[in-house]
Amino acid sequence: MAQKPSIPKGTRDFSPAEMAGRDHIFNTVRTVFKKYGYSPIETPSMENLSTLLGKYGEEGDKLLFKVLNSGDAFSGVTPDMLSNSNSLSVKVCEKGLRYDLTVPFARYVVQHQSEIVFPFKRYQIQPVWRADRPQKGRYREFYQCDVDVIGSNSLINELELVQIVDDVFGKLGLSVVVKINNRKVLSGIAEVSGHADKLIDITVAIDKIDKIGIDAVKEELYSKGIDEDAVAIIEPILTLSGATEDKLTRMSDILSYSEIGLKGVEELKELFGLIESAGVACEVELDLSLARGLNYYTGAIFEVKSKETSMGSICGGGRYDDLTGIFGLKGVSGVGISFGADRIYDVISTLDRFPKDAVEGTKVLFTNMGDKEMRYAIPLVKILREAGIASEIYPDQVKLKKQFDYADKRGIPFLAIIGEDEITNSKISLKNLSTGEQKVIDKEDIINSFKN
Repeated sequence: MAQKPSIPKGTRDFSPAEMAGRDHIFNTVRTVFKKYGYSPIETPSMENLSTLLGKYGEEGDKLLFKVLNSGDAFSGVTPDMLSNSNSLSVKVCEKGLRYDLTVPFARYVVQHQSEIVFPFKRYQIQPVWRADRPQKGRYREFYQCDVDVIGSNSLINELELVQIVDDVFGKLGLSVVVKINNRKVLSGIAEVSGHADKLIDITVAIDKIDKIGIDAVKEELYSKGIDEDAVAIIEPILTLSGATEDKLTRMSDILSYSEIGLKGVEELKELFGLIESAGVACEVELDLSLARGLNYYTGAIFEVKSKETSMGSICGGGRYDDLTGIFGLKGVSGVGISFGADRIYDVISTLDRFPKDAVEGTKVLFTNMGDKEMRYAIPLVKILREAGIASEIYPDQVKLKKQFDYADKRGIPFLAIIGEDEITNSKISLKNLSTGEQKVIDKEDIINSFKN
């Protein structure tokens, strides 16, 4: 019995039409990244497991896909190892599929530090893998489009990332809101609540507020040993409303006894001032409940959401002051943001916003009625292709109806019909398949016919 074909849960095949839409996204972000002076790199799909472990928090480590050393990786496994998952993992898995592009980037910077110029501005468009539970908008294999600058502390870099977001989504025709917070402010909140040692527990909990609501977040905080008095301090901060300036003034009062918290407030004031002076078009707001669960963030944090769909975050990032330090290069600060290509595709698709010319394939199909007709068509196809007009010749000599049907099913808008009369008179019969209109043109006018 033949095996039924399937793919792993959380992965997807992409049709030619879907790939055209994805390429539109990739080409758009790539063009914007390059415009701001960022250069491309690529890193391997696999990293040493030691590079990945411990960088994403306890929950993130559980989502790492580990790669067996070889097909017979279990050959040296002993009974003792079977009872110890850590020992077994080290023995049979030394590598893992990358969880994101930021940690591999930090590893790249340290490994190639003598070859690069700081500040180093790079972009990277590659797939990542997470052993997450598949659901709408969440996949186990998905593409990220990252843009980072490392080796500079200036908030000009944060401003530039907001401008890139504004530029990309403006070109994609999407209305978004950029939410901004600062991990130093979150550290200050933990400090004034009396639980500075539980910063990670607090940020992991409040990062879920959009998904589970404030009451469930409070319950999670209680479960982590954070008392009612502390929660009473944290809760009103998360629901603070009003203008950005008013929120920051209120936060200055709340965090008046926290040096790191006040530093975060000052950074936010400066950043929002830069954003205002830059004339950013998209909506930008201060969201004090934004936490970004990844452990390596230390300053400004960003999250971008569609204003027109219920999709979750479609873009996010932040500043990491010493991510390279774990690989031996101390005191190098970086900041970056990641565009989730798959979620962005889903949003554009839901809203039917892909431009027609971005997803169109072949523009014209030449019929094949015989050897003489085919040879007449070949140089014409070459002329069109050199002019950037996607063209094909039907490969087989079959009935004209079958060639019509093929063009229709492929969504090819024009059919170039060549028969004995067309060859004799140096003409082409050009049929518009959407309107049914057919006209005879001189073969020398074929490029102008399509440009018009």
